[in-house]
Amino acid sequence: MSGRPASPLVLATRSLGKLHELGPMLAAHGIHTITLDDVGVPEHRGEEENLEHFETFEDNALAKVRYFFERAGGRPTVADDSGLEVLALGGRPGVHTKRWSGRTDLSGRALDAANNAKMLSELAGVADRRARYVCVAAYVDCDGERVFRGESTGRILDAPRGTGGFGYDPLFLSDDLAVTFAEATREQKEHVSHRGRAFAQLAAWLAQRPMPR
Repeated sequence: MSGRPASPLVLATRSLGKLHELGPMLAAHGIHTITLDDVGVPEHRGEEENLEHFETFEDNALAKVRYFFERAGGRPTVADDSGLEVLALGGRPGVHTKRWSGRTDLSGRALDAANNAKMLSELAGVADRRARYVCVAAYVDCDGERVFRGESTGRILDAPRGTGGFGYDPLFLSDDLAVTFAEATREQKEHVSHRGRAFAQLAAWLAQRPMPR
């Protein structure tokens, strides 16, 4: 019996970059997705940003998906928490990846630029630039919850390359692709990225089970 969703899967994120990647990625697996805007979940920025206060990606992802599952009327919902761990920085920024620069006044590309600038400053003169991206996708429906973890290794460059992607992608030279995530196409990135690997596991799991209507 096919496990293709009988009802659309809510992508619980406000990030346009994530929506751009995840919608087509899941559609390729036959999974129809809708956004928080589609189901009429208004944004409460302060409340939503405070969800990610835990010290693991798993706990943050689960906190987010539980919050949005309730507000999306109990529809099948997925959320993720992801971040960059740099070996020479003791695993930082880790779960603090999104707001590492401390610039709470910024969002989108401006925030990405501030975070990247901090990364370059922290690694100035550092030879060992090994790093990994981590993503945990958390899924909830009326039957329970599940988490899926994906990782992708690479190194941090000393100058950005490429104009695609988002976040730290222009600085992250992928071991798998030998280009930065910002230089890769969306299709190339999704096959090897942390997010692609986590959500591929989710899609494979969904294919083996029926979803609630």
